[in-house]
Amino acid sequence: MRVNLHIATILVVLLIHAALHNTPVDGGEFIGDYSKLSGIIIPGFASTQLRAWSFLDCPYSPLNFNPLDLVWLDTTKLLSAVNCWLKCMLLDPYNQTDHPECKSRPDSGLSAITELDPGYITGPLSSVWKDWVKWCIEFGIEANSIIAVPYDWRLSPSMLEERDLYFHRLKLTFETALKLRGGPSIVFAHSLGNNVFRYFLEWLKLEIAPKHYNQWLDEHIHAYFAVGAPLLGAIETVKATFFGNTFGLPVSEGTARLMFNSFASSLWMMPFSKYCRTENSYCRHFAGGFRKGHHTYQCEEQEFRLNYSGWPTNIVNIEIPSVRGFDAYPSVTELAQTNLSSMECGLPTQLSFSAREISDGTLFKAIEDYEPDSKRLLYQLKKSYHDDPVLNPLTPWDRPPIKNVFCIYGIDSRTEVGYYFAPSGKPYPDNWITTDVIYELEGSLYSRSGNLVEGNPGAASGDDTVPYNSLSFCKNWLGPKVNITRAPQSEHDGSDVQVDLNVEHQHEEDIVPNMTRSPRVKYITYYEDSESIPGRRTAVWELDKASHRNIVRSPALMRELWLQMWHDIHPGAKSKFVTKAKRGPLRDEDCYWDYGKARCSWPEYCEYRYLFGDVHLGQSCRLKNSSADALLNYL
Repeated sequence: MRVNLHIATILVVLLIHAALHNTPVDGGEFIGDYSKLSGIIIPGFASTQLRAWSFLDCPYSPLNFNPLDLVWLDTTKLLSAVNCWLKCMLLDPYNQTDHPECKSRPDSGLSAITELDPGYITGPLSSVWKDWVKWCIEFGIEANSIIAVPYDWRLSPSMLEERDLYFHRLKLTFETALKLRGGPSIVFAHSLGNNVFRYFLEWLKLEIAPKHYNQWLDEHIHAYFAVGAPLLGAIETVKATFFGNTFGLPVSEGTARLMFNSFASSLWMMPFSKYCRTENSYCRHFAGGFRKGHHTYQCEEQEFRLNYSGWPTNIVNIEIPSVRGFDAYPSVTELAQTNLSSMECGLPTQLSFSAREISDGTLFKAIEDYEPDSKRLLYQLKKSYHDDPVLNPLTPWDRPPIKNVFCIYGIDSRTEVGYYFAPSGKPYPDNWITTDVIYELEGSLYSRSGNLVEGNPGAASGDDTVPYNSLSFCKNWLGPKVNITRAPQSEHDGSDVQVDLNVEHQHEEDIVPNMTRSPRVKYITYYEDSESIPGRRTAVWELDKASHRNIVRSPALMRELWLQMWHDIHPGAKSKFVTKAKRGPLRDEDCYWDYGKARCSWPEYCEYRYLFGDVHLGQSCRLKNSSADALLNYL
């Protein structure tokens, strides 16, 4: 799914470095030197560079692939030698091995996640975490406190461990950071990175004795920031399976589909029901060793009593022709050569599939006669997910057993929630066409033509990639009493802040605040709970109009992460969460010239101070030297 988020919290952690040392805090907080904290960044889908680990000569092109050459993403080689480039990207669809002529492996370090295709033009277009790194540097965060943990996002979770020992190495990363810095880490995960972290937490249960599991987590992880997490999967994964996802690259959808469907990770973010779970494949700590279990789904009554598996509508609606087999929709050329009078007339049949019927394979079994890739999809679904020895990822999440959990996502963007497909009459991979798309937008469902559609829309819509019901599933992690605050994303004086304390929350039901909105203002809505689990804090942040791919670049989000961490480490903090009463500038870039008043905005924070090279008045507006004291307002 896309690109990502984690460095903000890191900054947070290290501003502390410049300001404070021993800082005791109550209730589930790290007690010690916060300058010792580290930030662990787990990027999302397609957000890590891949480099060649082979020699590959490309016919009819002056560009060849040599070891350590950039593969994902090198747009120059993609444009000049697409067939060679594909060989380095594709995996065997069954055993996930590399192409015989070329193999690629993930790069390492921060450079692997900052810009996918560095360059004067391509760099800004492929920037992922670069803005977050700039924030860290600006706030004085040390280089060795920010640790990126890239991975091969093409692989299934079990293959990540089998081929690359990724989860072993991730465990060592946490332990090394603790030994090197002397304190726990803050985890920042975006999109698929959250799925990776969830699998790691389950894998860890098989590596650490049960009585030491929570102790290990408390010692090594201070907080977990889940950004844009597809907690119930993502609809766009279905579209990519049938049509491919070009990521904006100059390749055809058919080529993108061939590539996407060769990755076992293509099923990792498939939508699934919130009412169905599956038994663990192995019971190690309760049976005195490994014992093979059953892989059948256990669904609650709501799955069959309610429609759509907890989603707004049926996700896939497919038109199946009355004639079976691959000749059901002949090409135009074939039609011209056929005696139409001899053909049997029959109306197509439309089949609809819920999230459960996608994740359990019912969809792919139903279209085996029309989809050559069904066999591969069913094989990978069973082998890599349903029969995974650690965790079936296509099941609902429970709250991670971590002291501080922050779930952050964007809302109220137009997001796809359902599709209508039909066979196209063309050969694979172009054998499907989209006849209609269902969108959610701000509490309504409508079709591509603009007509309203019946269903179960949520109180809001998603982040343009992941639907709202999947993003907001983490509200189930909140307790029965929740404090809600809504405040503008931009700097504000507190006049438009709304607070509702001790709001009752029914488990497995959404929380809809009874608050107003100004149509021209983008808000952040905070749902906070520090009471239901002793020593634990849980928060959900909803950012208006923040898109899935760009939320990691949001200045408002980076500011909030920074302030929350600053609050956590300060010994004078009076509340569990940072106050939302007011937001002033934190950086010179936040100051600007107010032409109406002929002065710098926010005069209590900013002042006019010209430096050589300033080309306009706004550049000369800078923070006052004493503005660091303003941070005390956020305790």
